[in-house]
Amino acid sequence: MIRLFDTHCHLDEACFENDLPAVFADMEANGIAAYAVMGTNLESSRRGLAFADTHEGAYAAVGFHPEEADTFQDRDISSLAELLEHPRVVAVGEIGLDYHWPDGCDREQQKRVLDAQLDLAWEHNKPACFHVRDAHGDMLELLRNRNKRLPRGVMHCYSGSWESARSYLDLGMYLAFGGTVTFRNARKAQEVAMKVPLDRLLLETDSPYLSPEPFRGSRNDPSRVRLVAERVAELRGMPVEELAEITYRNARVFFGIS
Repeated sequence: MIRLFDTHCHLDEACFENDLPAVFADMEANGIAAYAVMGTNLESSRRGLAFADTHEGAYAAVGFHPEEADTFQDRDISSLAELLEHPRVVAVGEIGLDYHWPDGCDREQQKRVLDAQLDLAWEHNKPACFHVRDAHGDMLELLRNRNKRLPRGVMHCYSGSWESARSYLDLGMYLAFGGTVTFRNARKAQEVAMKVPLDRLLLETDSPYLSPEPFRGSRNDPSRVRLVAERVAELRGMPVEELAEITYRNARVFFGIS
């Protein structure tokens, strides 16, 4: 029996409201034993926790996405800290840096919000789930400058170079792969998926986004982490059952789930 852990999804979003029972049935059929619902601001963090608190196998992460950094207020740290006390909250996330959009949130504000949330993760002994797009240089600099106050973390939906991957690994980070690793042109992600040490490897969907082949372009859901596992196992030349079990255990260690 295969069991998988989708370490990054947004199953609480409105697009799943009308067919959650069917989604859960597909998840069970594909061996999805656990999953983590990510927050993107205070409202979605509260919603994700409410979802995790009422659905078996679900856990929550709370935090402000970099694209939401301009909505962050200092008092929100106290609210996030309260949420972190709940036993179903296992991480601070989805946090990070996103420089992709020319008119996106101010980069210095993104760094300030990220730094405040890293302090929060460190103080509460929780891991961080990182979103990084077109910002690996600044992200690595920020993480290195934290010296010893650096929580464990995962680079969500990693698609960067092996050179950057090695730098993250040297900082103790995990690397997570989602649907993009199944795309034909995703050569960098596939190279890293082959090379990352097995004990630092995680799987995810980022559903409802980034659906893997052959469903690219359609709504994604956690059941399709099975397709990600199959592709990564193929790249590494190992049985999917073995890869699934290793990454399932890695996820429980990463999130501190006993």
